[in-house]
Amino acid sequence: MFVPPLKITFLGTGTSGGVPMIACDCHVCHSHDAKDQRYRSSILIESDTTTLVIDTTPDFRSQMLQANVKKLDAVVFTHPHKDHIAGLDDVKAFTYFHQQPMKVYANDLTAGALRREFSYIFADNKYPGVPDIDLQLIEKSPFIIGDIPLIPVEVLHLKMPVLGFRIGKFTYITDANHIDAAELKKIEGSEVLVLNALRKEKHISHFNLDEAIAIAQQLKIPQTYFTHISHQLGKHTEVSKELPHGVALAYDGLQINID
Repeated sequence: MFVPPLKITFLGTGTSGGVPMIACDCHVCHSHDAKDQRYRSSILIESDTTTLVIDTTPDFRSQMLQANVKKLDAVVFTHPHKDHIAGLDDVKAFTYFHQQPMKVYANDLTAGALRREFSYIFADNKYPGVPDIDLQLIEKSPFIIGDIPLIPVEVLHLKMPVLGFRIGKFTYITDANHIDAAELKKIEGSEVLVLNALRKEKHISHFNLDEAIAIAQQLKIPQTYFTHISHQLGKHTEVSKELPHGVALAYDGLQINID
């Protein structure tokens, strides 16, 4: 399937509390390095004709303003946790200026959470000014948004199924601590992998740094970027020195091109 050249922008690379974390006095949260300032995890994907985001975080409004996004065709959700869906209301700016519904793609679990958390958006009698949403249910079958084809990759976040996405040579996975062999096969051959790496210590529902590195090396991915990073991982510059060739920490505002 043809995949156009893509520009990927990391809108956020932090875990649910963001970095700096509220009320924390650790050295990472007090770092003056911009690469240690992390919004909640999300990416922007752009082709010549199509623009989409994966997840609308609590920081969505600020992320859109900082990335100067003027056009958004769709939102794709990974799972229903608040740090990935809480910013949905702010798509109303796009639906207002473009005078068309925002296409939103989610599996049944996430769609149910959206209807509960944003019941006013999906009400029969809507209050004026709420976002106009066109909710599209997805499962594990490939689908296309504009000219961008997406292949869902199902991973586990403890016991919760979470969707990652393979888009041509690029794969994006967040909030995972297990990937079945069949889903790993979908990632094989990627040239760029984005994977969550929460901290160095083991965690009940996220890959830690060593586990994430092991997956990247097992799959022989030429370039892997880690995201969904907590303040517990350490400072960007210090951790970067410990990483093997072909592995790097993502940071907010990082842009990569996929040909």
